[in-house]
Amino acid sequence: MLKISNITKAYNNNGQLTEAVKDISLEIEDRRFIAFVGPSGCGKTTLLKIIAGLLEPSTGEIILDGKKILEPSRERGMIFQNFSLFPWLTVSENISFGLNLQNLTEQKKNEIVEHYLSITGLADFANAYPKNLSGGMQQRLAIARTLANNPKVLLMDESFGSLDSQTRSRMQEFLTKLWESDKKTILFVTHDVEEAIFLADEVYLLSQRPAQIKQIFKVPFDRPRLHELKYLQEFFELEKEIAKQLEY
Repeated sequence: MLKISNITKAYNNNGQLTEAVKDISLEIEDRRFIAFVGPSGCGKTTLLKIIAGLLEPSTGEIILDGKKILEPSRERGMIFQNFSLFPWLTVSENISFGLNLQNLTEQKKNEIVEHYLSITGLADFANAYPKNLSGGMQQRLAIARTLANNPKVLLMDESFGSLDSQTRSRMQEFLTKLWESDKKTILFVTHDVEEAIFLADEVYLLSQRPAQIKQIFKVPFDRPRLHELKYLQEFFELEKEIAKQLEY
């Protein structure tokens, strides 16, 4: 379980404190898919970076499976909007990069790489370099490289934001299928309400900066989810309700 207790983050700007996140507390059970939506600049990314251990909170603490988060760890994998791939490494080498830092046999490393090449549909591009991949394929590679390290929690910050709408739609469906097979805990930051509903079990609506939890929406739709779901009246109604609350 991920437990976030009274997290606040404030920055000192020339002697004046600016709060990015204020007094956020929540508990997230294992194997849940949670989406955070909120206005641009409200502090969504700051919250994710604190959970990742990349930023230290001003007050409060985060506990993962009984251990306080104090620094980055491979237990928490983070994927940003830009692909953050190693351009001088092949697809296979990118996936195996983190594995090379672990005490694994070559056979085990190869098994893990082959597994993620298969489930991400990149097997035919194992020896290609990132520059030869499409945007969607590069993002699938970023996800594969992160999951290969077997994190308990996957943190995704606007991970599909730079993709065109058609590729983004395909990546959403890819991610839901991947979650259904691996059942990792995923925290997904997005400004896209439709995307949040399609992907998540629950949507956490954040306020204007400083970010606070304004409302939690449970997503009632069964899995597996296909894009036809977005055309249901119930989907439209939920999207409209969250968008309406987002305006205030």
